Amino acid sequence: MLEAIIQSSDDAISVVDENGKGILINPAYTRITGFSEDEVIGKHATADISEGESIHLKVLQTRKPIRGVNLRVGKEKKDVIVNVAPIIVNNHLKGSVGVIHDMTEMRSLMKELDHARTLIRSLETSYSFKDIIGQSPKIKFAIEQAKLAASVPVTILLRGEVGSGKDLFAHAIHSESDRKFSKFVRVNCSSLEEYQLERELFGFEDDGNCSKGLFEETSGGTILLDEVGELTKKTQAKISHALREKSIIRVGGTKSIPVDVRIIGASSLNLEKAMREGTFREDFYFQLNRMPIHVPSLRDRKEDIPLIVDDLLGKLNKEIGRSIEGLTKVAQESLLQYEWPGNLRELENVISRTMIFMQSNERLLDEHHLPKQVLVHTTDEFDDESIGTLAEQMDEMEKKVLLNALRVCEGNKSQTAKKLNISLRTLYYKLEKYNLV
Repeated sequence: MLEAIIQSSDDAISVVDENGKGILINPAYTRITGFSEDEVIGKHATADISEGESIHLKVLQTRKPIRGVNLRVGKEKKDVIVNVAPIIVNNHLKGSVGVIHDMTEMRSLMKELDHARTLIRSLETSYSFKDIIGQSPKIKFAIEQAKLAASVPVTILLRGEVGSGKDLFAHAIHSESDRKFSKFVRVNCSSLEEYQLERELFGFEDDGNCSKGLFEETSGGTILLDEVGELTKKTQAKISHALREKSIIRVGGTKSIPVDVRIIGASSLNLEKAMREGTFREDFYFQLNRMPIHVPSLRDRKEDIPLIVDDLLGKLNKEIGRSIEGLTKVAQESLLQYEWPGNLRELENVISRTMIFMQSNERLLDEHHLPKQVLVHTTDEFDDESIGTLAEQMDEMEKKVLLNALRVCEGNKSQTAKKLNISLRTLYYKLEKYNLV
C-alpha cells in the first residue's frame, strides 16, 4: 500500500537503505532526473548527483532530517531542492527517504503567482482623505501633513503602530497627488523572502526569460513599501540606488532601466534603533525620511471612535445586510475604555463580528453584543458570565500573546516569530486569523 502511494505521487521520491544503497524510486523521480530504476536501485546514493553532496548520506550519519538543500541532479543537471528524513523503526535506523522539487517548475509557478499578485494589487480599492475619519487634533494634524506631502514630489515615511491606518494614508496621498491617474501598488516587505521580493520589485532575466518588476510596471505611479523596516540591507541598498539614480537593474540582468516611481515607506518599527543596531541603512533612512508623518494610534484619539463606528456601521450594513442604527451609551463607553492594541483594524473586526451575530430585527448595538475582550471588567479576571468555550478563551489568549510580543519587538515580525519560537509563515497565518496584519 505504501509503495503504491509513493509510486503514484507527483513528488519525486527516492528511498535508500541504512547503507546508502537505493531501494525505491518513483516515476516522478525518473521524470526529473532521467534515471531509471536499473540505474539507481542497488547503487550508491551519490549515483544521481551531478553537483553537491549526498543528503541521504548526511541524514544517515546524523539521523536528523535536512530540508531545503539546493543540488543539481540527473543527466541534465537539473536545479532542485531536496528534503530528506531518516527512517527509524523501533529506534533502529532503516534508511532515509528524500523528496525532490524541480526548481524549474517552481520558478514557473512563482512567475505566475507574481503576475497574479500584481493584478490583484492593481485592482485594490482607492481611498481619499475623506475616508480617514476623525476630528481629534492628532488625526487632523496627520491629515494636514499628508495633504502637504501629496502636493510635493518627495519620498514619504509613514510611522505608526500596526493597524493604525498607514496604508489608508498612503492611498489618500497617492489619490491627491499628480500621480493619481497612474498605478498605486502596496508591497508587504515582511511577507516575502529577499530573493522573491527583489524579483518582484526589480524584475528578472533568467535563461532567456525576462519579466518586468513593479518599479517598471508602476512607472509614473506610487509604490507603498509596507513594513519597510523588515527589508534586508541588501534590498535596502538596491532601492536606495533606484531612488538616487531613478533606474533599476533586473535580477540577473546588466542593463540599467530608467524608472519614475514615488516611494512611500511605512513602518511600525523604531528605525532609529535599527540604524544604531546596524540593521537599517542610514542613507536609505534619510532618503525615506524627507517627509515623515506620524499616524496616531486609536488609543491616542479615542474621541474619534464614535465617528469611526458610525462610518463602519454605514459600510457594514450594506455588506452584511443589517440595519444597525447606532450604539447604546453603555456599548459606546465600553469601546471608549478599551485600549485597542490592534487599532483601527481591530475595531473594524470587532464591529463586523458583532453585527454578524446580531438578530436581523435589532437596531442598536449594545454592550452584551460585544466580544468579551472589549469589556473592560473581563480583562483581568473571569466571572461566570464571561466564560466562553475553551476554544474562544484560547483564541483570546493567543491574540493577547501575539499583540504583546509585537509590542515588545516594536512591530518587527521576524523578531516576534523568533521570540515566540514559531516560523514567520506561522506568525503571518495567526496575524491574519486575528485580523492583525
